[in-house]
Amino acid sequence: MDWTEQKHKAADFRELHAQTFILPNAWDAASAKVFEQCGFKAVGTTSAGIAAAHGYADRSMPFDTMLAAIREIVQAVSIPVSVDMEDGYGSTPEEVASSVRQVIESGAIGINLEDSKMNPHDGLYDIADQKKKIAAIRQSMNPFGIPVFINARTDPYWIRMGTPADMLKETLKRAKAYREAEADCVFVPGVKDIAAIRILRKEIGGPVNLLAGAGMPSLHELQSMGIERISTGSGPYRAVISLLHRIGGEMLEHGSFERITSNVLTYDDLLEL
Repeated sequence: MDWTEQKHKAADFRELHAQTFILPNAWDAASAKVFEQCGFKAVGTTSAGIAAAHGYADRSMPFDTMLAAIREIVQAVSIPVSVDMEDGYGSTPEEVASSVRQVIESGAIGINLEDSKMNPHDGLYDIADQKKKIAAIRQSMNPFGIPVFINARTDPYWIRMGTPADMLKETLKRAKAYREAEADCVFVPGVKDIAAIRILRKEIGGPVNLLAGAGMPSLHELQSMGIERISTGSGPYRAVISLLHRIGGEMLEHGSFERITSNVLTYDDLLEL
């Protein structure tokens, strides 16, 4: 992909945040292509899905494995691709910026950056350190002229850090700090309470990204509140794996091949995909 094409994709992706849109998360070239064929205007990646598809637990996948998967996804679709980079694949702002640069050089136009290790006992990364990572990413990419879309994820709700009031307060503090550091969007996975979502939308000075899941308000409600972006995370991948469990169970327990023969892609359809 040349830089001109990538700049256009980056601009298109940024423009999507002017309204409410769903960003499905793919784990390989085929899943990304299916989402594109469904009509989605952009696709994200799921770190958990890519890791599991390659035999790793989330947060334990080698960077090179993730990067190879990203290249395959980018090459498979013509729509913008945003990459889940977990906590940045680096222990310093400079290392994180280097990892992001390689992802963008592979053809992606945006990234997610988390501020936790996904474990309640480990807490959240220091706000000042996160701001340095965001600033380093932005500075590293400036020479390329690509407006990389930085989606700053903050995890008080995801790791259930304290009371609802505690989670809301910490989320707002971090969201505002990350926006000051030039994050383009704030991602708050785990929040489901409508009242809290309304406050977040009102107080965060920029696009807000939420995670689709059980107990979430409907798309119509989120749209009416002005939430710009709704991600699916590892949900689609988990749904596919769940279907495989049901397929296997029906074959072994009932001798049925119905789920793999009825209303599925033909072999020729798969080749065309």
